[in-house]
Amino acid sequence: MNDDSTGDGLSVTGSQWYDAEAGPLVRPYAMTGGRTKPGPSNVRFDLIALVVVDDDPPGPADEALLGPEHRSLLTLCRAETQSVAELAADADLPVGVVRVLLGDLLESGFVRVSRPVPPAQLPDERILREVIDGLRAL
Repeated sequence: MNDDSTGDGLSVTGSQWYDAEAGPLVRPYAMTGGRTKPGPSNVRFDLIALVVVDDDPPGPADEALLGPEHRSLLTLCRAETQSVAELAADADLPVGVVRVLLGDLLESGFVRVSRPVPPAQLPDERILREVIDGLRAL
């Protein structure tokens, strides 16, 4: 048995409680305060939206007021620009939870989100047929 074991299958890792088989013992709704949508503006974060730390974020005093999950996401964003899906995987949190937490960070001015570029519109099928016919004629 190692030093950080509680004797009942639970261990303390940093400031979070873990069960060897179940993972974190904090329910997702506890991390988001029971919310399922990100912020009052109901921003929708696409899985491929890129998240970066804002150029002029609030000060360290404001960051100290954030929860541990918020600070964890900020640490990941400071390391490199990541998509919402990558943040969820790296933080080992459900995507829904990450979206709510990112909404908090966005509204507080800690992060910026780059919306994914919409897929290019395909040219008209008629134009493609003309190009194919022109290539065949060569």
